[in-house]
Amino acid sequence: MGNVLAILARDFKRLLKVPSAWVVAIGLVLIPPMYAWFNIRGFWNPYHNTKGVEVTVVNNDQGTTNKLIGKANLGSQIVTQLKANDQLGWNFADEQEGMDRVRSGKSYATIVIPKTFSKDLVDTITGTGNRPELKYYVNEKVSAIAPKITDTGAGTVDTQVNSTFVSTVSEVLSDALNTLNGTISTTAGTMQTNTVRSLDEAQSTISSARGKLATIISTMDSTPAKTKAARQSLASLQQAAVDAGNSLTATSTLITTAQNGLNDFAATTSSGLDQGTALLTQTMQETTGTINTVTAGLSKANTTAGNAVTTLQNANANTASVLDTLSNLPVSTPELKAAIAQLKASNENAAETLRGIQALNTSTGKSITAVSDLATSVNNAAQQSLTATSTARSAITSGALPQLNSGLGSLAGAAGTLGGGLSNQTALASQTDVVLDQLDKASTDTAAALRTTDKALAKLGTKLGTIATDINALSISSALSSMLGSDGELDTKRIASFMLSPTVLDTTVLYPVNSYGSGMAPLFTNMALWVGAFALVVIFKTESDSEGITAMTATQGYMGRFLFLAVFAALQGLAATIGDLLLGVQTVNAPMFILTGVLTSLVDLSLIFALSTAFLHVGKGICVALIMLQIPGASGLYPIEMMPDFFRTLYPFFPFNYSIKAFRETIGGFYDGHWAHNIVYLLLFTIIGFVIGLVVRPLMANTNRMFARQIRESDMIVGEDVHLPGTEYRISNVLQALTNHSGYKASIERRAARFEALYPKLKRGALIVGLVVPIILAVTFSLTTNTKLEALLAWVIWVLLIIGFLLTIEFMRDNLRRQRELGNLDDTAIRDTLAARNRRHAQ
Repeated sequence: MGNVLAILARDFKRLLKVPSAWVVAIGLVLIPPMYAWFNIRGFWNPYHNTKGVEVTVVNNDQGTTNKLIGKANLGSQIVTQLKANDQLGWNFADEQEGMDRVRSGKSYATIVIPKTFSKDLVDTITGTGNRPELKYYVNEKVSAIAPKITDTGAGTVDTQVNSTFVSTVSEVLSDALNTLNGTISTTAGTMQTNTVRSLDEAQSTISSARGKLATIISTMDSTPAKTKAARQSLASLQQAAVDAGNSLTATSTLITTAQNGLNDFAATTSSGLDQGTALLTQTMQETTGTINTVTAGLSKANTTAGNAVTTLQNANANTASVLDTLSNLPVSTPELKAAIAQLKASNENAAETLRGIQALNTSTGKSITAVSDLATSVNNAAQQSLTATSTARSAITSGALPQLNSGLGSLAGAAGTLGGGLSNQTALASQTDVVLDQLDKASTDTAAALRTTDKALAKLGTKLGTIATDINALSISSALSSMLGSDGELDTKRIASFMLSPTVLDTTVLYPVNSYGSGMAPLFTNMALWVGAFALVVIFKTESDSEGITAMTATQGYMGRFLFLAVFAALQGLAATIGDLLLGVQTVNAPMFILTGVLTSLVDLSLIFALSTAFLHVGKGICVALIMLQIPGASGLYPIEMMPDFFRTLYPFFPFNYSIKAFRETIGGFYDGHWAHNIVYLLLFTIIGFVIGLVVRPLMANTNRMFARQIRESDMIVGEDVHLPGTEYRISNVLQALTNHSGYKASIERRAARFEALYPKLKRGALIVGLVVPIILAVTFSLTTNTKLEALLAWVIWVLLIIGFLLTIEFMRDNLRRQRELGNLDDTAIRDTLAARNRRHAQ
């Protein structure tokens, strides 16, 4: 660090010893900021001086007469309005003078209103006219920006024409409505009354429907109690069927016993017949009682099922009636539609259950008939048996026994048939119980659906009531008072005024800037500081010599000269920003504005100094190219979104981008740490600059020496020697020369001779290709559209490739020259060179 400060002090002492150098130094500090000051002041408020931009208006409109509008000359109205407009320098002339003025450049544009303008515009009301046209002539040769300003003037005329036309038509139509319709208040009152009446009718219909739904819901709620009674009857029926089956089994046994007794004892005694007759009579009585019990149970179950069928039929019919009523309501909501759909599905399920119960009821009736028929058969069989027994008493030996056996067999068959019938009735009772379960579920679902429907109807009724209340409360006179006069008719003048300007734009400016100059200050200040830093490396020497400095290293020399130039760069930043503030550039924080300028100037210097020392004149050319790219590509003038893709891609890599944003924060107002964010990104370019200067530059030492030597030989280009501590010879070449001096020299001489013979051909070929290929590229891209930027980029890349090739062959030639120079040294000089190299590395 001591050598760095020593270099800085030495350089300032050199400067102070020469008074004329002070003038140059002061000029370097003040002249670049003047670029920003003059541009900022020149662009301070250009859009407030547009009244000096002349636009000629030619009015050829002859006017028109229309039944609705009467006499109208819209061209004259436009001219009257423009004379009161100071947005531009309006000039009014005939067509010949107007065209002469725009062609000569005295007027930037001319607007011609044609003869039939009013007629065409008014005829559009009836649909018979042509679309009117304003002829607009603009001279774009005079200025690049003026056409954009005159376009605004043409837009102003077009807007005024449309506004005037809409206002006039609105006034005419309002008069026509007043003539045809009388007063709007009466019509509005009638519409209000009719609407309220319709809403009341809808509410009444909904109330009626809800009453029917309440009845149906009550019926559905009572269904489970009825089905419970039916289940109890079915349970009694099943028990009676079991008892009857047991009785019939006992009867069959008794009949068999009677037959056996008759057969065994008929021959010897008639007392058996008496016993059999008594037993038969007893059996007949028990059987008849059992049959009567079963028949009574079936009848009761059939009656209960019939009542359920009747109830479900009534509920089904009432539900269908409610569905019809709801479907015909004048108002419908999504909730009501969903309730109607659910109610329809429930009603269809109930109808299906009803059909099942009806079928079951019919089967039960048939079973009752069958049981009654069986009872008759039993009685007939019993009577036949008794008759046979009586006959047997008188003629037991005359063949009556077989007849008795036959009667008993018939009776046993009848008892078996009756037992089977009773078993079937038990299964039928089980099926009936399942159907009753279905009936319970159907009635529950139907009741739930009906309750949902009732809630939807209640909500709809409430909404209709609210709407009716709002309509009743609405005063037509207050709602339309802004358009109706005291007589109830449309106020045509007020409507026309409203249509002329229906909206008012309420503008709130965030972070306001006092002038266009303040808005452009970030760009112009950045350009001035970049040019100022570039001027420093052009006027002052960039190489630091070792005079008066002991054992100076490359890094020390670089940092010492950078700090020397940084003092002037910081002064440039101070002068530029303080001058901006004196001109009136807005700022919300003056110290931060000045600090931003100083940091920007130092960052610019770090990049420019690094490129200029690492690549000499090529680096300086890169610095010029960078400012050309950053003016359109750093969003200083136009938003980056308006730029081509090429600039939008490079946008994040430009230091101007972050410096301009930081300046804007100090001018318009700070937000959420944006200033610090941009300053951090800006300082990253300083790191890039030092990497180039401290790492890349030493690697370019021999190349830079070659450039400096050739520039000096040209005797036309200003240059300076490279004072970079190091060696021109590679350590490998030095060792070869010391090991076999004569052999090394002979080998290098042969290689140099071969390259010298090839060198002119390589250079001539590169020049030819460098000219031919750009011509081919130009022809190729001229045959395609929208590729101008791509063509320019391809041409630049090719030129850079050719330059790179030429630099390569020049570096190869210079490398051979240095190796030949090493070969011509004696061993002592070569050893001194190696020793000096070792000493520098040791330091």
